[in-house]
Amino acid sequence: MLNNVAVILLDGVHPFELGVVCEVFGLDRSDEGLPVYDFAVASAEGPTLSTHAGFSVSVPYGLERLEEADLIAVPAGSNYTERTYPPELLDALRRAADRGARVLSVCSGVFVLGAAGLLDGRRCTVHWRHADALTRRHPRAIVEPDVLYVDEHPVVTSAGTAAGIDACLHIVRKEQGPEVANAIARRMVVPPHRAGGQAQYVERPLPRSRCDTVGEVLVWMERHLDEEVTVEQLAARAHMSPRTFARRFQQETGTTPYRWILRQRVLLAQRLLEATDETMDTIADRTGFGTAAALRHQFVRSLGTTPQAYRRTFRGPEAAA
Repeated sequence: MLNNVAVILLDGVHPFELGVVCEVFGLDRSDEGLPVYDFAVASAEGPTLSTHAGFSVSVPYGLERLEEADLIAVPAGSNYTERTYPPELLDALRRAADRGARVLSVCSGVFVLGAAGLLDGRRCTVHWRHADALTRRHPRAIVEPDVLYVDEHPVVTSAGTAAGIDACLHIVRKEQGPEVANAIARRMVVPPHRAGGQAQYVERPLPRSRCDTVGEVLVWMERHLDEEVTVEQLAARAHMSPRTFARRFQQETGTTPYRWILRQRVLLAQRLLEATDETMDTIADRTGFGTAAALRHQFVRSLGTTPQAYRRTFRGPEAAA
């Protein structure tokens, strides 16, 4: 149950990312029948902190406020990619995750979670400009730089700036249902869910890493999601043996070819459900699932809802019909 929410601040916090969490969880919307959270802002570095915008904030609570929180949010801040963090904060975050509390990062706040060891072996994301730094600093993390947020319970990480809104609303949706999340989104005048990923916001392609050998194959895969392909076929396209290709693919994407294709197919299905009136059979064909039943199975498995319910939520009952 999501009731008690705490935001933990460090010196140099970014006001917008802090404001995102405050806006979603810190306002009293009981006049609309919406939940009221036990919300507080806490400090890891004393009662007065600077922001990167040049003003200071006074914070009444310390780390003790985290002990009972159901959700702890860590907003972005200046130099978070390079600095060290108070050991007592990292201990508090580890204890929270161990007892099942959700821990959320907004943009570069993910570096705090990494320092606490909460990213090891987990998928995560961050603003695309920090993705390489996150990979270097926390090599055991599985960084996905092309998504808006990643939910690897109990850790939720989000990309830059407004992606924190997406992650916060996702948590509300998951814990308290789409009606609550949609109502909060309406009050904020933001979409309850955005399909797609960070790539649409990048002004130029992400730089290739020195070991990027599957990039061209990824482009081809994305353009042929409706086709059935094997690892052997993909390996031949990359001029590698299947075993070498599978290993390189895992190293460079953090996942397997099958899971990568499946995720891209689900994302494409989401976009088609939101933006078109195409039938389930047509969408299943265009996304490579083949049948409406297979589309439904994978959609429910990935998102926890049916394609029809998804379309109804984001386009209205008339579109779903």
